[in-house]
Amino acid sequence: MHLKSFVLLSLAVGILGCKKDVSKVEGNRAVPAKAAPANGSDTILFGHVASLTGEQATFGLSSDEGIRLAVEEQNARGLVRGKKIAVKTYDDQGKSEEAAIAATRLIVEDKVTILLGEVASTRSLAFAPIADEKKVPMISPSSTNPSVTKIGGKTRPYVFRVCFIDPFQGTVMAKFVRNNLKLSRVAILKDVGNDYSVGLADYFAKKFVELGGTVISEQSYKDGDQDFKAQLTQLRSKKPEFIYVPGYYTSVALIARQARQLGIKAPFGGGDGWDSAKLYEIAQGALNGSYFSNHYSEENQDPLLQNFIKNYKAKYGAVPDALAGLAYDSANLAIDAIERAKDMSPEAIRQAIEETKGFRGATGTITMDADHNPVKPADIIEIRNNRGTYNTTVEP
Repeated sequence: MHLKSFVLLSLAVGILGCKKDVSKVEGNRAVPAKAAPANGSDTILFGHVASLTGEQATFGLSSDEGIRLAVEEQNARGLVRGKKIAVKTYDDQGKSEEAAIAATRLIVEDKVTILLGEVASTRSLAFAPIADEKKVPMISPSSTNPSVTKIGGKTRPYVFRVCFIDPFQGTVMAKFVRNNLKLSRVAILKDVGNDYSVGLADYFAKKFVELGGTVISEQSYKDGDQDFKAQLTQLRSKKPEFIYVPGYYTSVALIARQARQLGIKAPFGGGDGWDSAKLYEIAQGALNGSYFSNHYSEENQDPLLQNFIKNYKAKYGAVPDALAGLAYDSANLAIDAIERAKDMSPEAIRQAIEETKGFRGATGTITMDADHNPVKPADIIEIRNNRGTYNTTVEP
């Protein structure tokens, strides 16, 4: 698609080509229009690639809000190397090809110092090679597929993340279902066109079988599907005790509603792609008794997390989801690395990110491992009365 299709947010909603009112997508969560500062000598510019429109719009909007809160707080505290921080965000509409175009434009035209994004692994994979090629440090807040930071046995030098990865997340849920829920027969329904969903399904299945369980059926769908009754009818005939659906919130909620209409009573499970207020709005209670792995729970009383939640609620009038928290941490880690770097060169900043140890974030303490992944725990969220509640924490 032509570059004019992008919607530009710069401390707000800006414009490329024709105007687009993001507030119509997410109500009062949209940012008021305001021009972005240029990446001049008095500014350090962060570039953000996000899905501000499309089926995963809440992911991009939450992430953008988390980043902007971190930047606003830092600018209130003082300058970083004598400069203010600014943010420029492009909407990739939930499309990989748009994500690659956006990242390229941020690097080549806008001359960003740091590239932040994406939430979805498929879209991060579309521009991680660009970050390496152009030698601009990239931090993904919440892309969990291992290939985002490591491909073909080689760690991508300029690409990092602040979230746990799918092998851990899939293993966590397999252990929880087998050991905590004491279930032995599960089915899987995955988005076959999504790297995140396919990866999580594979890791979950492998660990569940290792633990003595059985995967009795696997079915698939594609992003954008609306009717899942054929797949669910197949699953119903196998009588699973648990159905693992590692997709994104819109599809998952529709799947759950259609499953209940077909008389399927088994609980569902998934990953952090479920984490959105829209999940509960669309599901209408169909996911009660289900579970998903996530990066944090608002019930965690860690003072840093609670302070982030308080400030986010004061600014945006809503409780932050995990995507907002991870994006907040990604921006703050970038700021911390810039302050620690020996100079402002991309290599120096990249090295500072790589050397991160014991960084205290809202979603946990971050120490980068050799593959540019943090070592962090996962929370299991249980859905009761159509809302997520903390169940347990699983350490790495």
